[in-house]
Amino acid sequence: MSQASDRKAFYETIGKQNLTPLWEVLHGLVTPEPVHRVQPAIWRYDDIRDHIMASGELITAKEAERRVLILENPGLPGESKITTSLYAGLQLILPGEVAPAHRHTQSALRFVVEGQGAYTAVDGERTSMSPGDFVITPSWTWHDHGNDSDQPMVWLDGLDIPTVSFFGASFAEKWPEDSQPLSRPEGDSLARYGQGLMPEGYEARSHTSPVFNYPYARTREALETMRAHEKWDPAQGLKLNYVNPVNGDFAMPTIGTFMQLLPKGFAGIPYRATDATVFSVVEGTGEIEIAGQTFAFGPRDHFVAPSWAWYRLSAAEDCVIFSFSDRPVQQKLDLWREQRGNC
Repeated sequence: MSQASDRKAFYETIGKQNLTPLWEVLHGLVTPEPVHRVQPAIWRYDDIRDHIMASGELITAKEAERRVLILENPGLPGESKITTSLYAGLQLILPGEVAPAHRHTQSALRFVVEGQGAYTAVDGERTSMSPGDFVITPSWTWHDHGNDSDQPMVWLDGLDIPTVSFFGASFAEKWPEDSQPLSRPEGDSLARYGQGLMPEGYEARSHTSPVFNYPYARTREALETMRAHEKWDPAQGLKLNYVNPVNGDFAMPTIGTFMQLLPKGFAGIPYRATDATVFSVVEGTGEIEIAGQTFAFGPRDHFVAPSWAWYRLSAAEDCVIFSFSDRPVQQKLDLWREQRGNC
C-alpha cells in the first residue's frame, strides 16, 4: 500500500509539471497489432439514395457549399471519418446547380456513382463526369462543380481530412464567384499527360498526377485486356492502381486509388493489410466477409474494411470495384504491411 501511495503521490506531483510516467501507458501506445475503433460497415445505395435526394430538397448546393452525406464509420461517431485517416461522403448536384469554387489543403477524389454530364473544374480546366470516372482535386487547387444535365448527379468524395488535421495543416479559401474562369479546353490534361507522352521541358509542381480525370471506359478496357493474359491474384483478382504518369507513383500523395476485377465465381482467400480500405462497387454482385461479418453487395454500394482485419471477396458475377486507402502515406513511412491467409 505504501508503494502504491508513493507512486500515486509522485504521479500527482509530476502531473503539475505536465509530465506523465511512460510505464503506466506504454502497453497502450506500442501495441503488438493495430488497435483502433474502426468497424466493418456497408452503405447500400438502394437504402440511402432517397436520403441523398431528400437533401436536395432541404438545402441548395450553394447554401451548403458542398451538399454531402458523410459515410461515418459506426466506430467513430461524430468524427466525420470513415477510417482513422480518411473521410468519405456522397455528394449530390442537381440540374442547374453549381457548388461554389473554393480551395483547401486537403486532397480530394471524386468517384462518380450516378448520373451523366455534370462537371468539375480544377485550376481552370473543366471535365465532364460519367459513372466510374475517377477525378482528382489536388491540394490547394481551385475547384467548383456544376450540373448542366437534366438529371441528378451523385459521386463519392474521398478526402484526407483526418490526415491533414493530424498535422495541423488545414487551410481554405473561397473564390469570389461561384465558378472560376476557365483557361484550358476540356481534355487538356489527359491529352498532355495521359497518353504515354510528356510535354518537353515539363517540371512537376506537385506530387499529384497532372491527369485529373481517369475515365472509366479506359480503365475498364485495361481490365478486360488483362483478363486474358494476367495471372489472377488469389485474394484480389485483377487489381490496378491509378498512377502519376510523371513518376509512376500513386496518383495522389496521401490516398491510394485502385480498380479491381473479380470474375464470376471468384472466391478469394483471406487477406488483410494495415491500410483500412473504402470500396465502391461499379458492376456486379458478390459478398465480402470482414472480421467474421458477411456483407452482400451490389452496384453503387460502399463498404469499409478496417486496418489489419481479415477480409475475403467473392463474386456471384463479374464485379468491378473501386477502392481507396492511405497506403501511399504508410509506404512512404515504411509502415505498410499485408498478409494473405490460406484457401
